[in-house]
Amino acid sequence: MRLTVQIMCLNGWGGALFEAVQAYLQQVRPDVLCLQEVVHSPASNKPWLTYRDGDHKLPQRANFFRDVCEVLPDHAAYFFPAAQGVLWDEDKAIPSQWGLATFVRSDLPIIGKAQGFVHKNFSAHGYGDHPRSRNAHVFKLYDIERDKPIVIAHMHGLRDLAGKMDTPERLAQAERFVHLIQKVADADDPLVVCGDFNIEPSSRMFEVFARIGLRDLVTGRGFTDTRTSHYRKSGRYADYMLVNDRVDVLGFDVVEQPEVSDHRPLLLTL
Repeated sequence: MRLTVQIMCLNGWGGALFEAVQAYLQQVRPDVLCLQEVVHSPASNKPWLTYRDGDHKLPQRANFFRDVCEVLPDHAAYFFPAAQGVLWDEDKAIPSQWGLATFVRSDLPIIGKAQGFVHKNFSAHGYGDHPRSRNAHVFKLYDIERDKPIVIAHMHGLRDLAGKMDTPERLAQAERFVHLIQKVADADDPLVVCGDFNIEPSSRMFEVFARIGLRDLVTGRGFTDTRTSHYRKSGRYADYMLVNDRVDVLGFDVVEQPEVSDHRPLLLTL
């Protein structure tokens, strides 16, 4: 019998630090992994490609989704693309999808789920202008050993080049996210909501989440930084994990070491 259930939330940064991610996941082996910024490039067998956005270049693990599947072979894996654009193999453009992935231990049956877009729709002909398409995944598990369900939801919040302030688009994405959650979660279900929300703790998005009984563990437990040394800008908040009162929290951490991305993993133990 498993004594605990661990849920990890991580923006994987396109697998830019894949060797570190691989080692960390092999060590922790979370029961549930909510992973954002996942790359899937089935047209390429290369391990690495390059993302280009103007002068910005970033190495990307060409098939990050497949690679994490190999690290967690005893998990059911789901990939939900938000867009298809191109990565680069030197001067050759490679079609590549980008989005969310969810990994769930195979002995935790999924009994309900919903996925959808919280900002714009699927972008099939390029990643698009900022703020780009964003989606979310909600799923209900049944923990047979404890004879109860739990609903887990994650999204990657839209990025606005002007900053992390509240905008009508950000508030609308929060409302859409809550609508997706309520398609799956019953009123008495334990509920965990997480992701890279790209907002500050003062955002009114948290008022939307509070309406369904959610409280944030990152700020609520005194953490002040969810970024790593690979992120060199100001504004150290991005990632959040919220729970309702029906979740029995045994432990929660914003993991400082090892550094596996420009975001820190959020690790919840139930």
